[in-house]
Amino acid sequence: MIDIHSYWAYLVVILLVIAVVNAIIGLTQKKQFTDKDLRIGLFTLIVSHIQLLIGLTWYFMSPYFSMLTSNTADVMKTKELRLLALEHPVMMILALALITIGWSKHKKKTSDTAKFKTFVIFYGLGLVFILSKIPWTNWFN
Repeated sequence: MIDIHSYWAYLVVILLVIAVVNAIIGLTQKKQFTDKDLRIGLFTLIVSHIQLLIGLTWYFMSPYFSMLTSNTADVMKTKELRLLALEHPVMMILALALITIGWSKHKKKTSDTAKFKTFVIFYGLGLVFILSKIPWTNWFN
């Protein structure tokens, strides 16, 4: 399960970068919001939610959840354990909430500029949250 979560994370990050860069280009060049832009945003949303489900499934079966519930003080004192047991899961959930809010808000916008701007803000913040709490040492082992 951990391998799927790790490999799928690369796909999430790549798609989020593509979605944000696409939205920035659309916004700055005042492009029309097309079906391609909609599909990039939707596919990113779907892949991100699948990652969240994989991650939550793994998390509740992981030793980190057990440690957090049984020995919270020691987990909170250790930087690496705190990252994996608390900070990473919380930030990923917040990132997915931002991405989901961005998707919902863009549908209510009527102008192309507003749609791109919504993706830039919410998907961009989601990307920043994800990048801030990826356990980088685990990724490059």
